[in-house]
Amino acid sequence: MDVTLTQPQALPAATVRDLRPAPAGSPAAGPRTAAGPRDGRRRPELASFLRSRRERITPDEVGMPPGPRRRTPGLRREEVAQLAGVGVTWYTWLEQGRPINASPQVLDAVARTLRLEVAEREHLYRLAETPGPQPATDEALSLPRDMRTILDSLDPLPACVVNARSDLLSWNAAYCALFPLLVNAPAAERNSVWFTFTTPRCCNPLVNLDEQAPEHVAIFRYRYSQHMDDPSWQEFVQRLCAASPEFARLWATHDVAPPRPCDKVFHYPAVGDIATRSTNLDLSALPGTRLVIYTPVDDESRANIAWLRAHPEATAPDHRH
Repeated sequence: MDVTLTQPQALPAATVRDLRPAPAGSPAAGPRTAAGPRDGRRRPELASFLRSRRERITPDEVGMPPGPRRRTPGLRREEVAQLAGVGVTWYTWLEQGRPINASPQVLDAVARTLRLEVAEREHLYRLAETPGPQPATDEALSLPRDMRTILDSLDPLPACVVNARSDLLSWNAAYCALFPLLVNAPAAERNSVWFTFTTPRCCNPLVNLDEQAPEHVAIFRYRYSQHMDDPSWQEFVQRLCAASPEFARLWATHDVAPPRPCDKVFHYPAVGDIATRSTNLDLSALPGTRLVIYTPVDDESRANIAWLRAHPEATAPDHRH
């Protein structure tokens, strides 16, 4: 990733005040007064992590002059502070593992300066005990080229990429032919869980919904437990409970199950039934996302998928039944 050095923009006054380390024992020094065994482990880890990320970046990579002879590899602390637009003292204290406050806005600036990958950025927020940024949306996500190639090469098997919440991020042509209502839905509703529970029975292609619904919700709760502090997840569940009494009833059972392959049968008037087994594969290149593949379980289902793939107009949104 190319980085062009620009003059750091001045942070808002409120943010600048947040950067000043609070005196020990003062009300603003929350991390110190609330520090416990967990905080005691995280701060030294945070210090080592930041130092290691700083030392792997050379001045030349960020457009800075090499300057006089350096005693340590990589950038100096004051250079990181300059590039991130934060105070040198504040960054020094952060890297020393002192219990100072760190806002998401400032941590994000540090993460960009240190060129942190997605997993490293999440790690930084956890070590700093600061709520992380919102998950990427389908508009913001950019699939690596090799992942896009794999997705397309799976055709005629319907396949898609979703995030942890089951928001649809990308798909191949076979998936589009199988789920035209879903891929053409508004972005806020382009979610497989939302589609399953809010699509009227007359238009929902999932035949064995009564069998699959409890499993669907139990697996979703398993993932929800890992994101339950995220307001976007909370808001999604609230909206879905309001939109679907069936989901609300199953959600109230508090059943939970680990992700596993599911047997789903779809029906399309143009071809009849299509029996599939859906398999989820986590993508290490995009933490929090997974590849979902629908594999036909018999020759008839395979032939029906191929026919729909060749005749997408048969399941187009304006051909609902």
